[in-house]
Amino acid sequence: MKIGTKDFDLDNEIYIMGILNITPDSFSDGGSWNSLDSALAHTEDMIRAGASIIDIGGESTRPGYTRISDEEEISRILPVIRAIKQRFDIPISVDTYKSAVARAALAAGADLINDIWGLKYDPDMAGLIAQAQVPCCLMHNREKTDYIDFLSEVQEDLRESVELAHRAGIKDSQIILDPGIGFGKTYEQNLRMMKHLEAVSALGYPVLLGTSRKSMIGLALELPKDQREEGTLVTTVMAVQKHIAIVRVHDVEKSRRAIQMTKAILNA
Repeated sequence: MKIGTKDFDLDNEIYIMGILNITPDSFSDGGSWNSLDSALAHTEDMIRAGASIIDIGGESTRPGYTRISDEEEISRILPVIRAIKQRFDIPISVDTYKSAVARAALAAGADLINDIWGLKYDPDMAGLIAQAQVPCCLMHNREKTDYIDFLSEVQEDLRESVELAHRAGIKDSQIILDPGIGFGKTYEQNLRMMKHLEAVSALGYPVLLGTSRKSMIGLALELPKDQREEGTLVTTVMAVQKHIAIVRVHDVEKSRRAIQMTKAILNA
């Protein structure tokens, strides 16, 4: 898959997507990178540590988040997108489910749209992505957690997102799927999803896994958000074992080391 100017071998390699939240209220690092200088410095650190993609978010989507206007979200992310594009040669993903934000981000140089609602929130999103001919990540999400057959319903929900993509003209070669750890699932369902990531891979698309510092880890280890790195690394190791294509993380360097060590053992 081509993301920006870079070719990604998503069938055989695993890549790191570094998280850059330009928000005051993200659950883990809200307020840390709000100035342009700090965002650029953190981007440089993540690239040096081994990130292959930078994922920029302008609105927190933590549980109970407050939605902000399209204009505010755009004003947060556009200067950062433009500055990163001027300074670094790295693909930029934008974490948004709003077509107006996505349109502005793509015009500013973004290379991938990461939609936490899998094209189901904004009816204009799929057509925009198809017209722009950029890759997209479609995440599993739903309002309620009252599943009857959990894994089968996750698959069906994701198939619906893929069908929306196809109807709009998005090619299979532009689609990445995300099991949506921490979204539309209970603690137990999140653990089960982690255990059965192959259920998402079975749909035939590259898979992105985003577990970094999430509540699933906090609940399992009874730890606050600033002490969940070891738990995150366990999920990264599992991602390698399950042939996941991309891991979306806060701590790029530790994730790279965990991936490198896991691959060394698996390839021995």
